[in-house]
Amino acid sequence: MSASASHQSVSHQSASTTQASASAASLSTSGGDLATDSNAGDSPGIAQPHGGLGIFRLVTTVITLIIGGGVFTLAGDQAAGGASGAAILTAWSISGIGVLCLVMTFFALSRVKPNLRGGIYSYASTGFGDFLGFNSAWGYWISALLCTVSFSALLFGALAYFFPIFGGGTNLASVIGASCLIWFYVFLVSRGVKEVTGVNAIITISKIVPIFVAIIVIIFLQKFDFGIFMANLTTGAEPGLPFFDQVSSTMMITIWVFVGIEGAVAISGRAKHSKDVGKATIIAFVCVLTIYLLVSVLSMGVMPLSQLAELENPALAGVMEVAVGQWGAILINCGVVLSLVGAMLGYTVLSSESPYEAAEQGVFIKAFAKTNKKGAPIVTLVVTNIIIEAFLIAMLFSDSSYQFFYTLSAGMILLPYLLSAAYFAKLTFTEPGLFKGKIGGSIVLWRIFGIFGVVYSFFLAWASGSVGLTLMSLLYAPGILMYIKGKKERGEQYLKSTVDKVVVVVILVAAAVSLFLLVSGQVVI
Repeated sequence: MSASASHQSVSHQSASTTQASASAASLSTSGGDLATDSNAGDSPGIAQPHGGLGIFRLVTTVITLIIGGGVFTLAGDQAAGGASGAAILTAWSISGIGVLCLVMTFFALSRVKPNLRGGIYSYASTGFGDFLGFNSAWGYWISALLCTVSFSALLFGALAYFFPIFGGGTNLASVIGASCLIWFYVFLVSRGVKEVTGVNAIITISKIVPIFVAIIVIIFLQKFDFGIFMANLTTGAEPGLPFFDQVSSTMMITIWVFVGIEGAVAISGRAKHSKDVGKATIIAFVCVLTIYLLVSVLSMGVMPLSQLAELENPALAGVMEVAVGQWGAILINCGVVLSLVGAMLGYTVLSSESPYEAAEQGVFIKAFAKTNKKGAPIVTLVVTNIIIEAFLIAMLFSDSSYQFFYTLSAGMILLPYLLSAAYFAKLTFTEPGLFKGKIGGSIVLWRIFGIFGVVYSFFLAWASGSVGLTLMSLLYAPGILMYIKGKKERGEQYLKSTVDKVVVVVILVAAAVSLFLLVSGQVVI
């Protein structure tokens, strides 16, 4: 889903531009953190002149797009899953390969199918029909709005360090605060705000500086204890948990921080030289993976996993407090607050733009394509925030936390990722001639990227667990009604193919079973 995508542009734009900016936005926030901040994902500095980015600026821009709020919670989230240090490093190895395959998939698709300007929706629709394409767009939208919910919990959890009234970020005070913030952002966007460059600049600094300070301080002030790290390699927070289960418990965390990775390729058109795009994408990916690994590994050298698991989010603040004292925690919490305030603005844009563009392309109902006098997609803004508000209220009556919502957000974006990777893999076998002259490398290599991208997406779906799969099926089911209504409005046929009918049956059966499991108490949220 992690982005975790870029919220640089608030006004509605062409499908391709919006998809790009939306993806970027979600990346940086990502828990992905959309582009400026995953998921995750706030995309600062994306508004560059076309063709004006050299390889260095391409690399730094992509890094900014990907890194978001998720990096601040990595240490605690991984430990809370009950994994040992060895399992955590194994999960990073698997995700490193898997995400690289997805990155190269999106990069290659942007080169061999430049006419598909609807991004993730277009890939799924072209490859497997408009119903699966619709579900890809639906999953992308729901993933984006769930990012806002998870960010609100993390934001007010960080604010609780300064104002204890916010508790863990999910109490009544936090929900009221989050509600005021998201509706204020709706007001801003509805007024036709077109540039958030200043906000993005602040966000970029606020999220990057604390991370590098933490890394540098732990290394150069010799706060890393090799003995603690070696003990963590073999001892997890939950002794006795099978190694494979330890790895799978960490997988959704590793994809969350990369949610929005597809948005990085969206800036390819801004490169001075097209050949630099592939290089920049890989270099940026390696840099981001290195940052995540450093935060993860260094944290395991400061505190035992059992203690890391007990830290309140943002866990990196707790790590810094142990390493250097209170100033470290203050620095990290301030960075998280500033970063997420901007990220939530970015996701307000993304989660309203994506359904608006889908409606413009005839995928969602016509009402979603309506704009106000300022050109803002007012219907999707209001509907999206009503849904977000419902999730915020639901937080009060459950044990759901930041981790729960980002896992669900990352899970919802897996179908779009899976269908994109599957479409790409299909192209490498059915239309290998497309690659000649458009992209370098052997067709065999691109087939490997496509196949591994599909396998990785399936593995992540399995790793999301019974609760994740249960809720995902319930969230996809309402989309069927939206799809049918949209088709009827346009006088078009729907569910024409056997595949479409099978997919509908699978979704409805899965939703019915999931509802039964929830009602009977066999699955607890």
